[in-house]
Amino acid sequence: MTTNDDTSGAFAAHPRFAAALRALGLGDLIAEVRRFPEATRTAAEAAAAIGCELSQICKSLIFAADGVPVLVLMDGASRVDVERVREELGAQKVTRAKADVVRETTGYAIGGVPPFGHRERTRVLADRSLLAHEVVWAAAGTPNAVFPMEPKDLVATAGATLVDVRERSA
Repeated sequence: MTTNDDTSGAFAAHPRFAAALRALGLGDLIAEVRRFPEATRTAAEAAAAIGCELSQICKSLIFAADGVPVLVLMDGASRVDVERVREELGAQKVTRAKADVVRETTGYAIGGVPPFGHRERTRVLADRSLLAHEVVWAAAGTPNAVFPMEPKDLVATAGATLVDVRERSA
């Protein structure tokens, strides 16, 4: 059900992200966007607000591989193994991108970066751990807005390559 209050739907998603959903033929997802009164910048905050498992949060993280931005989609309960990303990309050096690079590349601030609908097209890696769930929740362009999507559809829409880049447990 779509409501016209300020906590769901078109009023909840970042306007650029809502436009990207429409352009991708996914406009019906706009009604699924949820906005929370408090920021949900971290995966733990988002999971608590939604009432889902931490691993059902899809983090959209920007790294720099030899200075070129790359997006890594990771479940909220895991950390990215930068060395595994480096190996996957065949890069010499991979580091976390600085906040200004994230905003310049994606058009969004850290904590609100969605898995697609970015200002610039980048290479996208998605960790297989996301496929363990029927639905995952990802940022909708702001630190306090999220949307649900089936992981396989999210990976396809993002144009991601499925990889194993999670830190291994000791």
